[in-house]
Amino acid sequence: MPTLARPLGHIHAVLRAAAVPCAHLDGRPGGLSAIAKQATPEPVRVGPLGLEGDEQGDRRVHGGPEKAVHHYAREHYGAWRGELGPLPALEAPGAFGENLSTTGVTEATVCWGDRVRAGTALLEVSQSRQPCWKLNARFRVADMAARVQQTGRTGWYYRVLEPGTVQAGDRLTLIERPHPEWPLARVIGVLYERTLEPGLLRELARLRLPDSWQALVHRRLEQHAVEDWSRRIDG
Repeated sequence: MPTLARPLGHIHAVLRAAAVPCAHLDGRPGGLSAIAKQATPEPVRVGPLGLEGDEQGDRRVHGGPEKAVHHYAREHYGAWRGELGPLPALEAPGAFGENLSTTGVTEATVCWGDRVRAGTALLEVSQSRQPCWKLNARFRVADMAARVQQTGRTGWYYRVLEPGTVQAGDRLTLIERPHPEWPLARVIGVLYERTLEPGLLRELARLRLPDSWQALVHRRLEQHAVEDWSRRIDG
């Protein structure tokens, strides 16, 4: 695979948070969330499980090696303000629980499996985000998770191939692109729009997918039905 070493974007903010009770979101009892990330100006160590000092409230569905770093495009904030108005959550990066807020790259221009140098860390695009109900609570918009899913402005996750440090102002550099035919926008389209097209599902299954994604694709192929999203997006 050829090395590209070409500019991909710039890091606007590096963000992290401790997990706190979910009641701070919408009054629901029990549970923890670290969705309210805060920007930090200093270099932050990135290891196999993500940013040093960052936490996840529910490790069953968040965090881990396949979701070590969450990336969200700063460009999307303008679109959200246009649709939702001047919500407090949109005043600063971190509204979507992202660890990296950037300019220059979106779901349309990043591909599945891209290897990206961020600061001194080497990251690999591991999956797009499947939005959950905590976004509804975070924004105080009842269908926010559904909106994120429908628009394709989901953000994405990385696994960490080489630990390092990252900070605001660092450049993102594309090192390798093994699947140029699979921009994340296309992946998201298969997940939520062209949900039962066998050819696309079989092609998607040939990628390096997390185990849960492989199971999802094979269930669709075997059962000819789409999984129920309501618990994830409605809570």
